[in-house]
Amino acid sequence: MPPAKKRPRAYNISRTRTAVLAQFAHVQDAVRTLTPEQLALPGLGEWTVRELAAHLTMALERVSRAMELPEPAGGPKPETSLLEWPFSTAGNAAGIADHTRNLAGASPDLGALYEATAARFAELVPADAGERLVTIRSGTMRLGDFLVTRTVELVVHTDDLHRATGLDIPYDRQALAACTRLLADALADKAPGGSVEVRVPPFAVVQCIGGPRHTRGTPPNVVETDPLTWIRLATGRTRWAEALEAAQVSASGERADLAPLLPLMG
Repeated sequence: MPPAKKRPRAYNISRTRTAVLAQFAHVQDAVRTLTPEQLALPGLGEWTVRELAAHLTMALERVSRAMELPEPAGGPKPETSLLEWPFSTAGNAAGIADHTRNLAGASPDLGALYEATAARFAELVPADAGERLVTIRSGTMRLGDFLVTRTVELVVHTDDLHRATGLDIPYDRQALAACTRLLADALADKAPGGSVEVRVPPFAVVQCIGGPRHTRGTPPNVVETDPLTWIRLATGRTRWAEALEAAQVSASGERADLAPLLPLMG
């Protein structure tokens, strides 16, 4: 019998909403300082920094647009669980890229775009409606869960912006924690089991991969890394072998090889 999968952990919608707005504000402050030369730099793949900065506003705008629509009543589009979301994003890449370029081209004033995006989100997205269904690309999702996915979008692309420009952009602790935990839980959901313990202090500890399960004492197979390295591994920004070679991750035990399971998100 395969190992049983765990239920997604619960997140407080009010704290998550606050974290989303806080992380967006950190990015907004950084974008205000970008020069035309910096905006023209490579940002992510084929995107420029300007396009990456415009794309970051979509993390909030998608929630605002969903809240303007009537609540979906179910039907042909299934509800997407929080742990399914990381694996449902790869197929949207082409459409997202096109929309990002169009948005960047239509938004000469990034400061105004950020201000309008934050204001719409604050007005339309309540802090007490976590069970409300909203429409997303893969189906429907609870608003509280969708906000957790926004911490992933914001933290991952904040790191992209930092690496493209060298700007030291702060990470809201709650946003970084939610992002780290969701991606760690997604790994455990993808490879359920108890033979390997993955530690991402101070935010997450999960067990994964089928095999002998430890019950006490030091586990025989342990992977440990910091939150940003884990996020880069989970999203394909850093490869497993590169992180090992750079001593950014430690792995002990014959089963402590996550390379076949990474990245989680395309």
